[in-house]
Amino acid sequence: MDCKKGKWAKEILELQHDNGSWGKVFHTLSNPTSKQPLTTEQALRRLEILGFTIEDKPIKKAVKYMNDCLIGKDNIPDPKEKTHRPWNKYVELMLSTWIRVFTTDNEIANNIARDWSGIINNAFANGYYDHNLYVSKFEDFLGMKINPKAPRWNDFASFYTVSLLTNELDRKIESQYFKYILEHGAGIYYVYPNKLSEVPSVFCSKQTTYYLRAIELLAKYSNPECKNQLKFVVKWLRDNMKINKEWDLGKDSKDGILFPLSDSWKFDENRIKDCTYRIKTLLEKI
Repeated sequence: MDCKKGKWAKEILELQHDNGSWGKVFHTLSNPTSKQPLTTEQALRRLEILGFTIEDKPIKKAVKYMNDCLIGKDNIPDPKEKTHRPWNKYVELMLSTWIRVFTTDNEIANNIARDWSGIINNAFANGYYDHNLYVSKFEDFLGMKINPKAPRWNDFASFYTVSLLTNELDRKIESQYFKYILEHGAGIYYVYPNKLSEVPSVFCSKQTTYYLRAIELLAKYSNPECKNQLKFVVKWLRDNMKINKEWDLGKDSKDGILFPLSDSWKFDENRIKDCTYRIKTLLEKI
């Protein structure tokens, strides 16, 4: 299924700035609105869903922009967030994560991933998550005390860390970390707000759309022990497959980022085609 030549891709690419960014804001993974049609992160997430890779010119351009921001040749336009002090470390985390979504050939981003893997490896060194070990190692990395009112520093279960650490952790610790993420009560911040070990109660819903996005993130981990922890998702998806071996998440699953893939959902068959394609692709990765 080639979505890269559809109207959704065309609309996004027309908004890309000369420096590779989108709009006046880099940081937000929220759905687009009329007042804020697209941020750089929204554009990148949407383009990834539509099948764009580092081989595509717009992505190469965006990755160069993010690298320029990492090395100080450019800056993201966002104001500093006080609860994410030091702000430069949070910016490094965001930029490195998105660069590594599309390529693992960037040494600066890879070094930041190694720094974070050291923090998480230390936090699970005793065979379980030890928050004190996490704080100790993380504060060494930050060079300052963690602000207790900074939720993103005190809770690493977010899109950035989960994505950045794909296939970076020590093998045994990776499986423990993976289980921790699945059982985390607040899910993965910026992606899905509920425990991932519990599937959505209503399959045909926007909630399922976001849940699938979280599982797609976890499915990138190649460790067989991690893959095995996702077998319950495979069963759930197969249980909700239609008789003709297709899936339908319903009209409410449209969110403007993850769906639609087809140019229009005016006809039910386009929606079903999109849902089936996405779920089949996910099943192939688990």
